[in-house]
Amino acid sequence: MATYKPVVVQSFPKLGEKITQDTTPVQIKEFGAVNKIDFSPVPPYNYAVTASSRIHVYGRYSQEPVKTFSRFKDAAYCATYRDDGNLLVAGSEEGSIRLFDISGRAPLRQFDGHTKPVHVVGFLSDKYRIFSGGDDYSSNLWDIPSGAAIVSYSEHTDYVRCGCASKVNADVFITGSYDHTVKLFDARTKSSVMTIEHGQPVESVLLFPSGGLLVSAGGRYVKVWDVLKGGQLLVSLKNHHKTVTCLCLNSSGQRLLSGSLDRHVKIYSTTSYKVVHSFNYATSILSLALSPEDETIVVGMTNGVLNVKHRKPEERKEKSQKRQPAYRTYVKGRTYMPKQEDFCVSKPVKRVLRKYDKLLKSFQSSKALDAVLEPSIRLYTPEVTVAVMQELHRRGTLRSALAGRDEKQINLLLTFVARRVIEPRFTPILVTVADMITDIYQTVVGQSPVVDRQFLRLQEAVGKEIDYQEELLEVLGMMDTLFATFTVKKATYLEENSSNGLTETIGTNRNK
Repeated sequence: MATYKPVVVQSFPKLGEKITQDTTPVQIKEFGAVNKIDFSPVPPYNYAVTASSRIHVYGRYSQEPVKTFSRFKDAAYCATYRDDGNLLVAGSEEGSIRLFDISGRAPLRQFDGHTKPVHVVGFLSDKYRIFSGGDDYSSNLWDIPSGAAIVSYSEHTDYVRCGCASKVNADVFITGSYDHTVKLFDARTKSSVMTIEHGQPVESVLLFPSGGLLVSAGGRYVKVWDVLKGGQLLVSLKNHHKTVTCLCLNSSGQRLLSGSLDRHVKIYSTTSYKVVHSFNYATSILSLALSPEDETIVVGMTNGVLNVKHRKPEERKEKSQKRQPAYRTYVKGRTYMPKQEDFCVSKPVKRVLRKYDKLLKSFQSSKALDAVLEPSIRLYTPEVTVAVMQELHRRGTLRSALAGRDEKQINLLLTFVARRVIEPRFTPILVTVADMITDIYQTVVGQSPVVDRQFLRLQEAVGKEIDYQEELLEVLGMMDTLFATFTVKKATYLEENSSNGLTETIGTNRNK
């Protein structure tokens, strides 16, 4: 007697991955060019977006702002979180600096002292002082509790457009200017302690968490400097085609990101400083930020579009228990090759059948159909349900499996058929199933409103599918007509000769 062969479930190509917030970038339109993006250092890791005269705070997956700060008369610049995530500071076009509480709306403090727009502002690591830089060439230090200016530096000779603070030393902060220099300031001194010549107008500066390495961006160059060696140049990177506008580090410090007006974001390895990855965007990039957990990258562009990409979560692999090798492995080993005099005994492979296969093997057609109509199969793997229906039809027992069912089971069958009959991969067999169900249960129509409703749904689904097919046939006919007009029939050699001969004959007869 032949062994039972399990039902073959036909594999179909995937219809496309479901678009979710984890796999597709989100585009958010702002009111103006996005000049700064900053993530909160504390959960739930909201991020502040500075564009035009507003500061919008977005949640990780929200497409609408969860909070808005709009107390600016003109453009706002460089909204930055404090390390505890409770305060937010921003510069403005009118030259004032405003300090906001995340839970409120009105500014807690306003610092006035700059005579021109303030493009650079941030907190020192002690959390009680603020540094700033403006288009009046000055760099100032402010005291939060009193709101007074502590010290002012006027060493730059052009606009101060970028800056950062040391996380190791609470008195150190760095500013970059369009005068091609990067200056390191110590709040305990009255002048800068280090000046670095970048060579081009400096658009962004970044200090590594250790405080030993400094990264500056300006022109097409990204340069890395050793601060502990007096500002010695370590490496100069020229991977962009236009001006580099922003820099960013990941949480571990192993990846450096740079955004540019050439619409690209380059990702470098901080061990070799080689480009390991690149992102391409629609327009020029002004700002860039990476979430503290490295799961979200947000890019701001000149056209006011905010592009948010989420890293797809990695699937957790189930830990499999290690099986001990069999006795024959210890005796012969895994690499043993049988010799000619060896007698090999093959171990029979035990095949485990699924529930519906066991029922089909014992010729229980109705129960096999019930097994594949369970929610875990019909909802997530409908191809298994259809494969069993096809096998029952091949055996000639599909009609008997469908017969003799109560109202609930008929409702379940009709729901499945009405939902899946329009899918081209299932249509051939499900049309047969629908025909059999209608033929078997037409006598009970009108007795149950639930069953009547499902029959109407099935009729509507089939009617729509017929309309679609008719429209497709019409379109196909139109396309055939168009294609026929594009092709020009070329005369063959015999046709040309026959036509020439006929012409010559007619001409000869006329002459006679």
